[in-house]
Amino acid sequence: MRTTTLYDQDFFAWTQRQVELLQTQQWEQVDIQNLIEEIESLGKRERQELRNRLGVLLGHLLKWHYQPEARSKSWFYTIKEQRRRIEEHLTDNPSLKPYLAEAIERGYQDGLDLVGRETPLDPKQLPQSCPFSEVLIFDEPVELEL
Repeated sequence: MRTTTLYDQDFFAWTQRQVELLQTQQWEQVDIQNLIEEIESLGKRERQELRNRLGVLLGHLLKWHYQPEARSKSWFYTIKEQRRRIEEHLTDNPSLKPYLAEAIERGYQDGLDLVGRETPLDPKQLPQSCPFSEVLIFDEPVELEL
């Protein structure tokens, strides 16, 4: 039978204990295995955050380009917000930049799902790989003409 550890019982308390152990250089008491797992998980979350934001951005760019008659203030501000947040995320995590092309392709699939959920457009009738260049994704002006 497995012993229940602080890591299993109270994750936040475990994190605080690990910080204390690291700060006081009590290396032999640090929970190395779980610490490694958590640090790896943090890196994966940063990549996932980038893909998620790209999915929302690309879905709204698809709606903007393929449904110009339905453009809305909400779409405009979603595009603006996601561009800004992605830029901030890449500024905070510059080592993600080499992953950007892959994140765009993976995020695009989520963008197609968003279009399928939120519009009468059939995602199967849209390009199945991202048709937008990085310039179009991040820099093309989107004008609010309502």
